[in-house]
Amino acid sequence: MGANAGQWEGVDTPDGGWGWIVLLSCFVVTGFSYAFPKAVSVYFKELMRDFGVGYSDTAWISSILLAMLYGSGPVSSIMVNKFGCRPVMLFGGLLASAGMVAASFTTNIIQLYFTAGVLTGLGLALNFQPSLIMLGSYFDRRRPLANGLAAAGSPVFLATLSPLGQMLADCYGWRGGFLIIGGLLLNCCTCGAVMRPLEGKQKPVWGAVGKFTTQELEEMLSSKGKKQREQKNLLDFRVLNNKELVIYMIAKFIMVLGLFVPPILLVNYAKDQGVPDHDAAFLLSIIGFIDIFARPTCGLVAGLPWVRPKNAYFFSLALLFNGLTNMCSANSSSYFGLVIYCIFFGLSYGMVGALQFEVLMGIVGTNDFSSALGLVLLLEAVGVLIGPPSAGIVLSVASYCCLQRNKAKNTTTVGDKDVEADVPLTNGSSVYCNGDGARQENHNLKVPWKKEGMKENEKKVGRR
Repeated sequence: MGANAGQWEGVDTPDGGWGWIVLLSCFVVTGFSYAFPKAVSVYFKELMRDFGVGYSDTAWISSILLAMLYGSGPVSSIMVNKFGCRPVMLFGGLLASAGMVAASFTTNIIQLYFTAGVLTGLGLALNFQPSLIMLGSYFDRRRPLANGLAAAGSPVFLATLSPLGQMLADCYGWRGGFLIIGGLLLNCCTCGAVMRPLEGKQKPVWGAVGKFTTQELEEMLSSKGKKQREQKNLLDFRVLNNKELVIYMIAKFIMVLGLFVPPILLVNYAKDQGVPDHDAAFLLSIIGFIDIFARPTCGLVAGLPWVRPKNAYFFSLALLFNGLTNMCSANSSSYFGLVIYCIFFGLSYGMVGALQFEVLMGIVGTNDFSSALGLVLLLEAVGVLIGPPSAGIVLSVASYCCLQRNKAKNTTTVGDKDVEADVPLTNGSSVYCNGDGARQENHNLKVPWKKEGMKENEKKVGRR
């Protein structure tokens, strides 16, 4: 059984030792939790074809995954404080795996929302938050570096899962790919098994009731005080009295509205521009490769004595950098332009990922981190549930309008000044809506549905 948060009070943090094993486990869990909702986008084309749905419908899969990952924060906090990190992570690993295995047998998109979205998302949430809590309990002086290394799991897994997912889709189809990924998610159970709770240095007391520490015996002798502590530890809303935390939560909500839109829709967007499937999937790998170096490097810089007190400003700079990168992405129409965008997005994304939890720990401290993280993730769940589907709707409507205009002109080519709409990319430091912004000139736009109508138009144009 794991220890609840109260048992870590007064315990010295090792800053090493078994903490490196905990760090490795947190690396794997973070990789699955953050990379999988983006890497699953390589299957969207096949899902759109088999289920007859559009961009927005498939984007809901990733959005539900991320919403469950964030929105289940309070549930995860309560379970961790009640049962401990280890059993919660073991259960979460089984649930995440079962969700993907069940998803491979679905027959419609709604069933996919429940299995791959709700079940797998909840399972990942029950792994992600406990792993961060354990990491914070094992590291103090080296915590910025530990957070940066653990956060590097996201880009490493993104760079790996994206080409792996495309390969599985080519060899076994999306059903076989989901089944294999379900097996891979069982590794979360292994990560949970190594989450050894920290023990106090009190002298063990042996007796008829077994082996207990003096602290545990004192808690048993005062049942009333114990119940009060348990009620307090379930989910402490008093952390909202911290004004710095409220500002942090508002910034994070604005940030997540658009932070995950590019990775989720990028592959489909590239495929619609005529980019081969494997090259399109490799764009996510580029983001992952750059992110791999960005997160640990940013963690090292954030741990410097003269930088650590100013990490909040460093985090704001990372948000601004990410926002400017997304604004410039509207000019990326060629594959080379998309590659350049992915490089800068991976750098800014890595900076944000390495700093976000370090800043939160600095605001509330390790004792209130569980409750604060649960509330922050709950608010972010609303943002990630709105962002990608809304962007998918904008892209679908824009593509449909282009198709209707092409029909009126009896042409299938989107010519000069025909494309003025782009997917809005937003984050915590700037919100960008592309109205009269970047325009794609002399470029053919491929619409993912109603291909028969396009072929009929081509025949009409040929006859004329």
